[in-house]
Amino acid sequence: MITAAGAQTVTDMRKRDIVDGVSVGRFSMERNGGYIAVNMLLDLSGLDVDNNRAVLLTPWLVNGRDSLDLQSVGVYGRRRYYFYVRNGVSMLSGKDEKSYRAAEKPGDIEYHAMVPYAGWMNGSALSLHRSDYGCCNTLLAEQDGMLGRHSEAFFPELVYVRPQGRAEKRDSLEGSAFIDFPVDRTAIYPDYRRNAAELGKIQSSIDSVRSDADITITSVWLKGYASPESPYAHNRELAIGRADALKRHIQRLCRFEGDIITTGYEPEDWEGLRRYVERSNLAHRTRIIALIDSDLEPDAKEWKLKSTYPEEYRFLLQHCYPALRRTDYRIAYTIRSYSDVEEIKRIMRERPQKLDLNEFYLVAQEYEPGTDEFTEVFETAVRMFPNDPVANLNAANAAMRRGDLAGAERYLAKAGDSPEAVYARGALAVRQKDYDSARRYLNEAQSLGSEQAGVTLEQLEKERY
Repeated sequence: MITAAGAQTVTDMRKRDIVDGVSVGRFSMERNGGYIAVNMLLDLSGLDVDNNRAVLLTPWLVNGRDSLDLQSVGVYGRRRYYFYVRNGVSMLSGKDEKSYRAAEKPGDIEYHAMVPYAGWMNGSALSLHRSDYGCCNTLLAEQDGMLGRHSEAFFPELVYVRPQGRAEKRDSLEGSAFIDFPVDRTAIYPDYRRNAAELGKIQSSIDSVRSDADITITSVWLKGYASPESPYAHNRELAIGRADALKRHIQRLCRFEGDIITTGYEPEDWEGLRRYVERSNLAHRTRIIALIDSDLEPDAKEWKLKSTYPEEYRFLLQHCYPALRRTDYRIAYTIRSYSDVEEIKRIMRERPQKLDLNEFYLVAQEYEPGTDEFTEVFETAVRMFPNDPVANLNAANAAMRRGDLAGAERYLAKAGDSPEAVYARGALAVRQKDYDSARRYLNEAQSLGSEQAGVTLEQLEKERY
């Protein structure tokens, strides 16, 4: 389980005088995952700095005894500036400081800073600290001006579910090859009509997995189809013979061991013919579909189609039947499992389809919740497994973590009804400030065995939402 908090964004578009000579506009401070981002427009047009003086402006985050200085902005009089440059030392606050000569300072500075979030920052105040220095780094004066305060909105703990790794990762490639055979022949001629390209499709599919050392081909399945013209018994012989011919052709090219290649056949592809007619604009489309669906024997059905609807039959013979003479293929394979996180990261970038959900989860643990990297892992996982409840649940939690409530709601629609999924719907309702729905979901999740739901219900009551 990963604790997550939703931060209230502090925004002030007004221009305010903060310390002598410095105004601030377009100020914002917000929590972004594991970081706090501070943005503002510093107006330095009223800041005057003598030749032998320096002014250091430092945003300062403080809460009790805990504090943190953000990146400073230094403005130096001519003598002070060249003192640092000539002596080869860092400026007053160090090498990361944004430094300017007083005579060349811009009127406005777009200030951006991002720092890692820590628990003490909840309730912290951010002020702008002005320090004036003379020669020998003598501190002459100090001044503070309040910028804003950071506070966390109530947001319950999110529960990510670790998926079960597959005992064996199996996948397959599927396709269809439209190999042309001379009339009543079953022999394959690679150079005949489109055969070079169609045979190449199967070869490329096989090569795409054979060339990967992590993949082992377990079977190649071929199914030959013929179109309905000619007697059924003859078409059956053609379908069987043509599938066997393709099997021998692939075996000669690939040299598979054992009985990896298997074949099947469909003497006449009436289902394919029906799909074509259903999408067509044929004059007697409805009657032809009824004929195809009838209980007539294949030869009687084909004769009635030819004799009753001769014009449509000729059209189908020319435009539909060639596409029914095909071979479907499926290449099944297994993929080895991965445990090294760096290797999984590389595969996620290159071929994420090789990973299972547990491997995605291992990578996600390497990142801080709410960061872009963390979110990307779960979004990639749900793209690879779009209908998996656990993938959708974890993606919903990641979306909530970064404030994408619409995305979280979309993922939760496919997350199932596990205790964790019901709890996540309650967490989302809290973020949406729908506290009645939140209590309903959390009570349901608690009844299903979710301990965290009980904790969150107590927090809701404590916060008096």
